[in-house]
Amino acid sequence: MPPVLEPPQVRPLRQRRKSTWAHRIAVTFVRLVILGVVLGVGGGGYYLAKRGFGRQWRYRVVDELRKHGVEANIGRLTLDPFRGLVAKNVRIFDYKNRENTLALISEVSLDINYAALIHHEPFLNALDVRDAQIILPFKTADEKGDRAVLTHLRAHVYFPPEQIYVSQAEGIFCGIRISATGQLIKRENYQPSPALSAEEWQRRLLMAQRVVNELQKFRFPTTRPSLQIKFSGDVAELEKARVEATLRGDRLQRGSYEMRELSSVAEWNNQQLTIAHCEWSDDMGSFAGRANWNVQGSGASFQTRSSVDLKAFLDAFGLGEPFDSIEFQAPPAVEVSGSVNFGSDRFRPDIIGHVAFGRFTYKKVPFSDLTADFSWDGERTLVRDLRLRHQTGQVRADLFDAPADFRLNVESTIVPEAVRMIAPPELNEFLRQWEWQRSPAIRLAIRGQDHNPGTWKGDGTVILGRTRFRGTWMNSADAKIHFADGALACEDLHVARNEGTGTGSFTYDFKKHEVRISNIKSSLNPAEVIFWIDPKVWNTVAPYKFRRPPSVTANGLYQFRGGKNTRLEVKVEGATGMDYVFLGKTLPFDRISARLLFTNDRLQIIDLRGALLSGTLRGNADISLARNDPRYRANISVSEINFPLLTDLYYNYKTALGLLNGTYDFTGLGSDARTMRGRGKVEVTNGDVFAIPIFGPLSGILNRILPGSGYSIAHKASADFKIDQGIIHTDDFEADGTLFSMLGHGDVHFLDDKLDFNLRLNMKGAGVLLTPVYKLLEYSGTGSLKKPDWRAAVLKSQ
Repeated sequence: MPPVLEPPQVRPLRQRRKSTWAHRIAVTFVRLVILGVVLGVGGGGYYLAKRGFGRQWRYRVVDELRKHGVEANIGRLTLDPFRGLVAKNVRIFDYKNRENTLALISEVSLDINYAALIHHEPFLNALDVRDAQIILPFKTADEKGDRAVLTHLRAHVYFPPEQIYVSQAEGIFCGIRISATGQLIKRENYQPSPALSAEEWQRRLLMAQRVVNELQKFRFPTTRPSLQIKFSGDVAELEKARVEATLRGDRLQRGSYEMRELSSVAEWNNQQLTIAHCEWSDDMGSFAGRANWNVQGSGASFQTRSSVDLKAFLDAFGLGEPFDSIEFQAPPAVEVSGSVNFGSDRFRPDIIGHVAFGRFTYKKVPFSDLTADFSWDGERTLVRDLRLRHQTGQVRADLFDAPADFRLNVESTIVPEAVRMIAPPELNEFLRQWEWQRSPAIRLAIRGQDHNPGTWKGDGTVILGRTRFRGTWMNSADAKIHFADGALACEDLHVARNEGTGTGSFTYDFKKHEVRISNIKSSLNPAEVIFWIDPKVWNTVAPYKFRRPPSVTANGLYQFRGGKNTRLEVKVEGATGMDYVFLGKTLPFDRISARLLFTNDRLQIIDLRGALLSGTLRGNADISLARNDPRYRANISVSEINFPLLTDLYYNYKTALGLLNGTYDFTGLGSDARTMRGRGKVEVTNGDVFAIPIFGPLSGILNRILPGSGYSIAHKASADFKIDQGIIHTDDFEADGTLFSMLGHGDVHFLDDKLDFNLRLNMKGAGVLLTPVYKLLEYSGTGSLKKPDWRAAVLKSQ
């Protein structure tokens, strides 16, 4: 049957309207609640992100960090919608002393167990650091410090029960990429070790600051060096933690020095640092070393081997001053090993080593090589078997330097001129005056109180081949050497030259600038050997031209460089004769002897004796040696001088007869004869006065007046005279003959070859008859000395 359809029921309109409004109100309310929650959460999150949690929450986090062994202070605690709780401006302190700041961290993310936080249980699971910075504040006592920053820090630190575990920490510090991993134990009953004193803390900070300052001076042209660190230990005893570090770098530059392929492995364990190896290379060679440092025992040991560019390496670290004057042309090989005790009482090293330098220059002086073994214990230094080679020879030396005990033994065959530039200034100046054709052989044994040369004393020997000193050559020389108090003494000296030898002793005093001479005996040429004493004296010695070297004995002291205590006595015996220029003519002495006394700017010739022109000469002289003061004073006396030889020498007249006697006291200036001034007396006996050129024409005049009188020999003549400005002046010339005598006065211009002289003839015997006409026998001589013009004085007046 067909279904039956029931008619629909229609609700009342009023009830439907009530249901619609209730639904709308409910929906609106829910929406408002959701909006309020969203706005509340957003506003709260914004507030927490910008302003952060309050002080109470920061203190809870700081207290939680303290429980895990981290003493910190949080500047702000904020909420990040993606990272959670973030602690900003975190300051990490020394756990033992909060006054000591270890680091400043820009921000740290906190992994929090919120349920544990609510129930007041340990709630910190981990710390997460991303792209943060750690600032290490190094401050000195005066509150001035440098800032070292660890940048691009990424680290994840877990806090399992009683542990701090760093899964991976990475950052860049002073240009070095650092990565670290490890764990520390933090027990419930943790008791920190005693805090460091303020002085010890400052000392460690200063040490760390120096390390940072040195690291900041490096540059890395290619990739950054990497430092990998692994650690483990107990927070209560961090000093006993174990740390392993591996450093590697391709290229590191510091200043002009570059290190390549750097590799170093180190370990800190139970307060002991062990550097298993440290190696690198440069343009010259390589370096390899290892070391061990026991902090508790305050001792360290090390061993190194190097062939790197030592000078450039030390220059880069500001330690190159001792090598400023050295240039290496070959890699210097250095091996050093030893131990060091850093005890509180004193620093005690015990070091031994070996050096081997190839070609190098020191102060521009080239050397072939240098080798030596050495040791040092902080007080005593020993250098053994040092060998320094040069193209002219080698030096071998042994040195020992201890408190109040210095010893140096030297054997040298190097030409001193080759190494003169490295000598002290005074010794340099002394060596500059020498020239060697062959290397001298020198042996020295030096002793002293310390390494100051002023305290040295020593002995040795010197053997010279052909050598020139101050321009004067010697064929050979040898001497025993002794030096003390800044003076060098040569004893048993023997010098050989072509003309003879010299023996004796002398002392060259560098401090007092003087030479002390003892019993020097010489058969050498004085005009050349005098240069060995003082070249300034050569002008005084040179005029004395010995035919063969005289016998010379010298004793005394000679000072230079302005010294005022010179007193040197020289005795000269010239048995073979000497030539000396006087008034433009050379006087030939057959033999000569004298005593010379050199004092300050003065030479005295005492007891001069010589055989001259078949007669004898005696005299004394006082000669100034001062600069710009050529004055001299002398007195001489002659006896029985061969008058013919004298007139032949000065007047080229060979017929005169007789003997000359006389004295002469005079002064002068150098070699200028015109400045000579003096007084004297001369007497000629048994001579022909008319044979003297200036008086020769008088013979003919007398013969015409009184036949035969012109051939009468004037056998005696005498005169007192004085010399000034090249003029000989006399007022009492007198000559006696058989039939006459001559009285005269006037001037003889011996430098200008002029005559201005007046004579009066007194007749004897038959000549007395001419007394009334004596006025006619007065003559005046003029003209040259060789060809004088004599005329009667009356005729001349007319």
